[in-house]
Amino acid sequence: MKSRLDPYERLYAHRTGTLRSSAMRDLMAVTSRPEVISLAGGLPDTKAFPADLLDEMVERVTSRDAAKALQYGPTEGLDEFRHAICDLMAEDGTVVGAGELIVTTGGQQALDLVCRVLVDPGDAVLAEGPTYPGAVPVFSGCGADVHQVAIDDQGIRVDLLADAYERLARDARTPKFVYVIPTFQNPAGVTLSLERRRALVAFAQEHDLLIVEDEPYARLRFEGEALPTLRSLDATGRVVYLGTMSKIFAPGVRVGWVHAPHPILHRINLAKQGADLCTSTFAQLVCLRFLQHARRDGVLERMRALYGARRDAMVKAIDEFLPDAAYTAPKGGLFFWVTLADGLDTTDLLAAALERNVAFVPGRAAFVDGIQGASSMRLNFSAADEERIAAGVRLIGDVARERASLARALGRRRDV
Repeated sequence: MKSRLDPYERLYAHRTGTLRSSAMRDLMAVTSRPEVISLAGGLPDTKAFPADLLDEMVERVTSRDAAKALQYGPTEGLDEFRHAICDLMAEDGTVVGAGELIVTTGGQQALDLVCRVLVDPGDAVLAEGPTYPGAVPVFSGCGADVHQVAIDDQGIRVDLLADAYERLARDARTPKFVYVIPTFQNPAGVTLSLERRRALVAFAQEHDLLIVEDEPYARLRFEGEALPTLRSLDATGRVVYLGTMSKIFAPGVRVGWVHAPHPILHRINLAKQGADLCTSTFAQLVCLRFLQHARRDGVLERMRALYGARRDAMVKAIDEFLPDAAYTAPKGGLFFWVTLADGLDTTDLLAAALERNVAFVPGRAAFVDGIQGASSMRLNFSAADEERIAAGVRLIGDVARERASLARALGRRRDV
């Protein structure tokens, strides 16, 4: 007898059976409550953005470009905004042309469009392990067979990537691409070393493998020297580059971009036409005014100082309240990847933590199999001030110790 729980079940497309929810989206309803200390979502502190500057930028758009801002735009994005993105990328040594870019509705759409264009159900994809939790529903939605490659404090292990590639090759399978976040990786906070960047690009060139380089956090560096993008190291068209305004301006504008070789970019353009026709022209024009504004660099410097202090506060809190946990302190970005020493499952721990009004992303959410990362968690430090960071980590530490004590007590009972 068929289930009557969902009377529309017979109407759904087969691909909806692989859809997965985003861990961050699931937590948003809870973490939006003011009493909850959220160390979960990758939220920049938009309250820190100067209100007078936002007023000025919006006023300029509405007074000078109102008709244009309210109209449809080209699918690939406004020409003047794409040139501004090129200038921004050139500051990092990544030289591309405006015709090699498509503006997207956030970096998330950029990744989704790349997967729509490149991945059929069952196709193999390589990714870091752990990977961006928001990539998991994208990969699952397109039916990708994802093989995650371990990382350490220098980023993805290129030697293990080669092993994964060879295992697939023995089965006559070629991965469509390797997805990496090279700088201040989400969720681990680590940065791919220069040596490994060169090795990864060389491996991709040798094996005709695409690299999807997701680079949202590179401008949020608190210490150390900037490293070249993978795209800037590649001269053979092996890199698809994803960028976003979410972390350097505001996620609410929902503006990102993708750079790719022309044949791939053409297919992405067609896919975007079917998705949303074009990204908001109003949002693009506001972003353009920000990129061109004399105060831009000052705003970014203020963000870096603010987040750097909060990173330091989280280091102090973890050392005090989770003293046995393992982590790598990031030199920029938004995240810590913390692994508990006692083997507690952080998915279970989250339920208890939410009862104390504190939230984090459990480690399983960063793995497509939903199994790995069970003892780890992602902690965000950008959206809470130093006092709330300390309070949140203290509460997590309290819950972890209580759960560990309970597990030991149950273990002793079983041994009796």
